[in-house]
Amino acid sequence: MQVDPAPGPDPVLDSPERAALRDTLRRLVDTVSPAERIAALDEAEEFDVDLFAALGAAGVLAIGAPAAAGGAGDGRDQLVVVEELGAGPTSMAAFVIAHYAVTQVLAAYGHTPAHADLVDRLVAGATRCAFALSEPAGGTDVARVMRTRAVPDGDGWRLAGQKLWTSGAREAEAIVVLARTAPIEASPVHGVTMFLVPRDAPGVEVRTIDTFGIRGCSTCEVFLDDVALPADAVLGEVDRGMRQVFATINREGLNATAACLGVGRAALDLVTGYAREREVFGRPIGGFQGPQHGLVDGAVALESARSLMWRAAEVEVAGGDAGVLAAMAKLVASEAAVDLTLKGMQLMGGLGYTRAVAMGRLFRDVRLWSFSPLTNEMVRNRIGEQHLGLPRSY
Repeated sequence: MQVDPAPGPDPVLDSPERAALRDTLRRLVDTVSPAERIAALDEAEEFDVDLFAALGAAGVLAIGAPAAAGGAGDGRDQLVVVEELGAGPTSMAAFVIAHYAVTQVLAAYGHTPAHADLVDRLVAGATRCAFALSEPAGGTDVARVMRTRAVPDGDGWRLAGQKLWTSGAREAEAIVVLARTAPIEASPVHGVTMFLVPRDAPGVEVRTIDTFGIRGCSTCEVFLDDVALPADAVLGEVDRGMRQVFATINREGLNATAACLGVGRAALDLVTGYAREREVFGRPIGGFQGPQHGLVDGAVALESARSLMWRAAEVEVAGGDAGVLAAMAKLVASEAAVDLTLKGMQLMGGLGYTRAVAMGRLFRDVRLWSFSPLTNEMVRNRIGEQHLGLPRSY
């Protein structure tokens, strides 16, 4: 009997161009970073420089960038890339999400030839940059509690503070840092400015954080000790940095949805294949209602999240406000993927607990997106307020 694989991307949602992009990504990952390489790099906690170079050569890192910088495609194409990387080298999916965010910021708010050159090199895969917003004193309320400060110093600025959870800072050429430049007035988002800080500038120190998952992409603390910056280190407008990055943060949430779909799909494929073959009491364990219903529920949740994600992406591309739809998609996708990896380990028993299969790594990696870029508790709060019209709960 012919058996169809576990549900994957709906061909109706992929244009011919995006279907070709998806095929390219799958072939590239299979060739450059197959399963055994992914596992080895995860164990060694090393970035996949070969896959990074291949993504740059294939034009993948230029997706969504301005045409003047060699960019093509839009946010929908980014979703394809992130999902396919999420299904295999998940750490690279996390890196690419950060790459697209920092490239978007630099392309939109850079204003010097050096900024333009940096964008050109980013999309070509010739360099890497990081984006530093979070701080030890706050998460969702980071604008209100931001302690990183920048003060005028002659024709330039002096920057001091600490940033946390900065992806890829260890390997970055430069870091986009948000710092308070004016006191809080009517709104805490006022008075925050974006700066482009060279990684090797005097006073900059980067320390790697030992994380539970996404071990192939560094997560870092960034310490800024009286860092001297020229006037043209400012990106965009002084005091308007938080407002400038809102669109980037929203896009990061949608890309996180795609990563969760990739991980969830990989987990479902892995455990479904096992459930078809592993026999107990003379029959495959996938033939028992308990395991089967759990996997079906996971498949339904993933496909629901996929539909929400693509609906949000279409609204976004058309210029509409996709914030609520994107939040719904991220919520459903992240919880479905976490649940599937847990069920996968449970159903596979001892095998699922070993490093011989990817299920444990998938669980460790996808757990990130249940609290990043926004915790699912806060996502629910915002949906309650913005979609249901309930009183603000935070």
